[in-house]
Amino acid sequence: MKARGKVDEALVQRARDPIGLKGYVTNLPADVMSGAEVVEHYHALWRVEQSFRMSKTDLAARPIFHRLRDSIEAHLTIVFAALAVSHYLQDRATTVKLVKLLRPLRTAAIETGGHVHHYSSAIPAEIAELLNRFDPKPGH
Repeated sequence: MKARGKVDEALVQRARDPIGLKGYVTNLPADVMSGAEVVEHYHALWRVEQSFRMSKTDLAARPIFHRLRDSIEAHLTIVFAALAVSHYLQDRATTVKLVKLLRPLRTAAIETGGHVHHYSSAIPAEIAELLNRFDPKPGH
């Protein structure tokens, strides 16, 4: 058995040095938001960032570059709607499972000869059962 060496006190101190106080800076006056509220909102920010990381990974999202304001706003609307739905469903099934189940489903509207034909995938029983478990009422 190898004998244990001495503790590298300099290394221990170097690890301890960054540990200390954390400050929060805001331009909001104290009568608008208290210090505790600033910290609370800051702590909520990591949840938003974590959601975007999780969503981009689970949804296999990649950067899309838009130049027109309408395109940017439409893209952000879709992203936030997907994020909201994902959070709503999160307690009921994992996002990864939902993406795997829902990815094959497609809908299409094809216009030929002045007629629009609508097509959609048949919903497999497993997905139908999963969807039936969700309560669509707001606030639930």
